[in-house]
Parts: sequence; C-alpha cells; structure tokens
Amino acid sequence: MSDAPATLTLRDLILEGRDALDGAGVWFGHGTDNALDEAAWLVSHAVGLPPDFPDAELDRVLTPGQVQAARDLVARRIETRQPAAYLIGEAWFAGLPFFVDERVLVPRSPLAELIAGRFQPWLVPERIRRVLDLCTGSGCIAIATALALPEAQVDASDISPGALEVARRNVVRHGVQDRVGLYAADLFDGLPAGEYDLILSNPPYVDAEDMAALPPEYRQEPALGLAAGETGLDLVIPLLQQAGRHLAPDGVLIVEVGNSAEALQAAFPRVPFVWLEFAHGGEGVFLLDAAQLSAHQAAFDAAADRLSQG
Repeated sequence: MSDAPATLTLRDLILEGRDALDGAGVWFGHGTDNALDEAAWLVSHAVGLPPDFPDAELDRVLTPGQVQAARDLVARRIETRQPAAYLIGEAWFAGLPFFVDERVLVPRSPLAELIAGRFQPWLVPERIRRVLDLCTGSGCIAIATALALPEAQVDASDISPGALEVARRNVVRHGVQDRVGLYAADLFDGLPAGEYDLILSNPPYVDAEDMAALPPEYRQEPALGLAAGETGLDLVIPLLQQAGRHLAPDGVLIVEVGNSAEALQAAFPRVPFVWLEFAHGGEGVFLLDAAQLSAHQAAFDAAADRLSQG
C-alpha cells in the first residue's frame, strides 16, 4: 500500500484495505463474503476495536502505529492467504466469539440459526436433556447449544486431539465446563452410554472433486475436517447407520452435508430427508427422527457395508 496523509481515519484504512484485497483476488467465505467487510474486520482488530464497532468510530484518526498495524495485517492476509479468523485468532458463531487456529475449521455453519431458534418446531426446548455434537471441531456448535438450552447436558466429540484442545479452550472461555463434556471419539466409538434427545453434526462432507478445486484459503484448514471421499459421504453413511442406536425414541438427528446433499439423496432415494431452510442463507442440512432412522436401517447398513469393502 502507498504512503498516505498524516491524518488517516479508520474509514480511510478500511477502504484502502478493501481495494488491496480486491486487487489481490483473495477468496472470502470464512466469516465475510466481500472485501469491504473483510477489511473492516482486519483493520478494526489491528487498531483494537471490536468487529461490531459503532459507525462513529469510522471518523477516528489513527496513530501512525495503528496505521502500520492495520496495513501489516491486511498484507499478511494477502500474502499468506490465511483466513482472517486464523490471523486474528477468533471467529464468531451464533453471536458468540470463539478462539480458532489451524487445528479447526473456521465456524460458518447454518446450524447457528437452528440454535438461535432453540430447535423449534422440531423439538420442545425444555424437553431436550441430552445433546451430542459429533465432529465438534472448535466446539462452537456444542457450546452455543449449551447456552441456548441451559437445562441440557451436551457431549461433544472429535477424532482430532488438536481440535479437542481448541474446543476445551472455548468451553472454559464460555464457562460451560459443567455442561459440555469433550470426548475423543471416532463417530460414536468412544462416547458415554445413553440416548440423546438431539444429535447434531457438521462432519467432513467435501467430495474429491470439490477438494481438488478448493481455493487457497480453504486449503489452510485441516483436510481432516473437510475431505470425505469420492462422493463426500464417507462419514455421513456410517453416521446414519449408527445414529439410531444412540437416539431417544422421540429424538432427532440433524446433519449438515452441504454440497453432498445431492449425492446423499441419490444414495438413499427412499429416505424421507427433511431439508431445512434458513432465513440467513445456507443449505444442505437434513433432519431425520428416530423412527425414520429405524425404518431405513437396512439401507444404511447395506451402504455402510459397501463403503467398508471399498
């Protein structure tokens, strides 16, 4: 970025950052979807302001040190292609801040909208006593759910030790150690016994073709949290096969499969997936209840057998 007048405002630096990001062709999608919002996030952090700073701050004159810090952070974003959340060490989900680094995906699931609505009309919030969050990553879904459902106990699991370390840090940050249990588990293997009223999961679901086409920013994220085989269903199929054995009789399973929704529907054409709609964007999230899982157990078993045989 070029030298500028001695009196630069926050607005000046945000617009300068926007132009730099646009000119560099960086990719968005980890908390923002455009250069202006990304620049505002980076610059505000660099000068010590929260991401939701009031508009009046735009006219604040920055010190030379703040100007340099903002320019340096924008430059790092361009040079490294790291998502802004990794550079800052924080992402927001369901209106809550979470620590993140390269051990976990940057939170961005539409499940946040379901959490905000306390899973209505699919469940009665006051009757949800046990929740499971499979493939918890940063722990954002489990923690936000625990805060939205103060009477519920939430178990959160992941196969990645690094992810569980990040999740543990966030559990402590939000003060929910007494209601969010963290488990090292491969899907359901390694979890405590008992049935859940609600099972949530945002598992790896990116198919091989999409993995090969990922932009640099997404390649900074752990492949373990993204890649799911040729069709994107390598985790979802065994999840479907096993979930019914862990749900209460009136329980519900909600899973995000993103772009692999079409492949899932093709694999199980007779399964009555309920595809949820979101007011704030997002797709590829299905819901099945315990009875539906039981009714199609044979299809899930057969698909899991085929998958295990390669």
